Amino acid sequence: MSGGAKRPVGVTVLGATGSIGISTLRVLSEHRDRFSVFGLSANRDVDGMLKQCTEAHPERVAMADADAAQRLLERLADHGLGDIDVGAGPAAIEGLAADPGGQVVMAAIVGAAGLLPTLAAAHAGKRVLLANKEALVVAGALLIDAVRQSGGLLLPIDSEHNAVFQCLPAGGSSASPVAGDCVERILLTASGGPFRNRSYEEMVCASPAEACDHPNWSMGRKISVDSATMMNKGLELIEACWLFAVPPERIEVVVHPQSVIHSMVAYRDGSVLAQLGNPDMRTPIAHALAWPDRIAAGVEPLDLFRIARLDFERPDEQRFPCLRLARCAAELGGTVCASLNAANDSLRSELMPINRRTDLAELQTALMVYRPRRNFVLGVNYCLLPGINDTEADARAVAEFCKPLGRVLVNLIPYNPGSMPLTRAPEEVEVERFIGWLRAEGLPVRERVTKGRSVMAACGQLGDPSVRQRRRALRTVRA
Repeated sequence: MSGGAKRPVGVTVLGATGSIGISTLRVLSEHRDRFSVFGLSANRDVDGMLKQCTEAHPERVAMADADAAQRLLERLADHGLGDIDVGAGPAAIEGLAADPGGQVVMAAIVGAAGLLPTLAAAHAGKRVLLANKEALVVAGALLIDAVRQSGGLLLPIDSEHNAVFQCLPAGGSSASPVAGDCVERILLTASGGPFRNRSYEEMVCASPAEACDHPNWSMGRKISVDSATMMNKGLELIEACWLFAVPPERIEVVVHPQSVIHSMVAYRDGSVLAQLGNPDMRTPIAHALAWPDRIAAGVEPLDLFRIARLDFERPDEQRFPCLRLARCAAELGGTVCASLNAANDSLRSELMPINRRTDLAELQTALMVYRPRRNFVLGVNYCLLPGINDTEADARAVAEFCKPLGRVLVNLIPYNPGSMPLTRAPEEVEVERFIGWLRAEGLPVRERVTKGRSVMAACGQLGDPSVRQRRRALRTVRA
């Protein structure tokens, strides 16, 4: 380069033949002086990848399917594009994501298959444009830590999260956008999808084609179905917790059928900032590519006079239970160890008031859908309280609760009375007897080592004075 001209920034697009990948290449094609396509990846779409290689001429390509990679290699040679390096398999995609030739990585591989390539890009210190929800939902802590440690940058591509990012105050974390103390809450908008006005009975009978017929957005089939059930919005809620470092109670989902406001940020001074635009993924893609600058995205300007009105509704979590379950999973946290302490609602509500908001059935359902990785073992804490929850019937109830949850380890915690006891400490023979009952039900059990008599119960959860005052009532109930 001469005359001080800047070299175009290399961009790698993972999941290039999907809807986000195609939109990304459309934006890049309008800014060839600023960006160049360094690498592309796909699963097995040889025709789509060949077309993109012909138009963008990347240096490297990786196909997840080895047979597809071989067919692509042959067809590239037939088209005079034999100089493009073609890799095969997941390792090749991870290597492409980490290659220094692509300073910017669009992470748009659908599903959990996108996790390892996204992590590879994060560890390499790239500007990661995140369009893959599962990477944060499955391994949010790992991804955020990788970006921070490498000095990289994580920018959201989901229209909702990108809108939140645009509404947040300038500055914050160098790794990813963070909502500070000045933010009261984040408002994620949802169109309501094709079933917004359908009854539950109509939704049960709906076809996949109907689920994919989104009224506003043009998307792939998987994300369209996720949107129709609002599972997509549930994942976005979890994703927002990681991206913006906020707890789930500071995130609210608002149904907005026009899909003009993509999300909002409410501040403590009463202000609410919103990002508006036509429903076109090229807008958030262009924003993240050029940030903190702005470039043309090729999107039609928003005509407020044509829109004329903006409507808002509360989501119906009875018809769309995925949203409720995702919020419950977010409240449980990334590494789940559920505190059970009682396997019936009346007793658990007395011991743990949170049960009144999230009862055992709802907790069990959330734990059934929460599986962050293969071979995941769920920890279930059970504080043994003599005379309250220590019978053989209690052990059988714990087993019934745990059986649908997959791999489970029960952490049995002998109660420490403390200074204001709920009951006495269990004798060793009582602990061993209860462990035997649990094991007879097929449950693996580990006894927690005591941390001293001054430590109240299980992580302090049974240390509420109001609970202690109900001691006699509890004993009466059990009698």
